Amino acid sequence: MESDRVREILARAGLERLPPRAVGAGVVVLALMAALALWRFWPTAPAPEVSFATEAEDVAEPSLPGTASPEPELVVHVTGAVLRPGVYTMSPGDRVADAVAAAGGALGSAASDAVNLARIIADGERIYIPTLEEVEAGLSGDAEGGPEWGAGASAGAVSAAGVVDINRATVAELETLPGVGPATAQKIVDDREANGPFAAPEDLMRVPGIGAKKLEAMRDQVSTG
Repeated sequence: MESDRVREILARAGLERLPPRAVGAGVVVLALMAALALWRFWPTAPAPEVSFATEAEDVAEPSLPGTASPEPELVVHVTGAVLRPGVYTMSPGDRVADAVAAAGGALGSAASDAVNLARIIADGERIYIPTLEEVEAGLSGDAEGGPEWGAGASAGAVSAAGVVDINRATVAELETLPGVGPATAQKIVDDREANGPFAAPEDLMRVPGIGAKKLEAMRDQVSTG
């Protein structure tokens, strides 16, 4: 049947007189061409995409040694009734109690309760730990770092010209400033104990109740030591 169909196709093409060997060769050639065409145009599955971005994101960038910013240091002078008075380097956020511990701790004669040990220290300040005798006698001294201890704790806080050192003055002395009553004076003391000494008169505006207008009224009568 297949040979008859081939003869029929050759007859239509005018090739019925070709020898059988040539016909066979032609059939083979046609079959090969058909197979080549099928292979050439047969649809294939797309090649999988490779994401280099994902691989690059997974590779962590190595950290370079020594690139971290150094933490600032605080230098304070601890003196009075401590084991080893002297200058010590502290870290930001350290409190008076940490500075006293760095100095070897308070002596048995120290009146530690007279000082606010929980206050955050400031760079360059002097922390004085009084003795029980000094507190009982009401002797004056440097009470930076804590509330007043004894009657003379704020000696020198008010100058002869009436200028008030806001970092050392008592509540009563702060009340001499224009527009400052007992409540505001106490807030000033509480603020410097919690946040450290005032660096400039403008720092008073961080105290609730003191704005630019009130600061301007007292500016000529305040100092920061």
